[in-house]
Amino acid sequence: MEDCLFCGFNNEELIEEGEYCYSRRDGYPVSEHHTLIIPKRHVASYFDLNADEIMDMHRMLAGMKARIENLDETVSGFNVGVNAGRDAGQSIFHAHMHLIPRRRGDIENPQGGVRGVIPYKRTYVRRSKA
Repeated sequence: MEDCLFCGFNNEELIEEGEYCYSRRDGYPVSEHHTLIIPKRHVASYFDLNADEIMDMHRMLAGMKARIENLDETVSGFNVGVNAGRDAGQSIFHAHMHLIPRRRGDIENPQGGVRGVIPYKRTYVRRSKA
């Protein structure tokens, strides 16, 4: 697509390139080393990817995790996320996956992690069976 931010990547942004995907840092990072894994083929949703693309993205995701851990010893966890559809927060309609490094103390209570997409549902308490 001519006006797609992710279709025309430039080599200065490239971290790694695979057969079906590439990685680059997020332009609006949530944390230092926030990385995007992006399929080369223009498809709007993660759910439109084929098996080869998904496997290549997973391989790159694992590689980027290890690379980030080697770069920064303060990283103690990760969030992995995909926004699929406008109502899920997707704003660039070229499928992509976020790898967000986390550090101890980066927020007061990290409980719930990705559940925080709906803020009041981020934290939860287990109910005992009566």
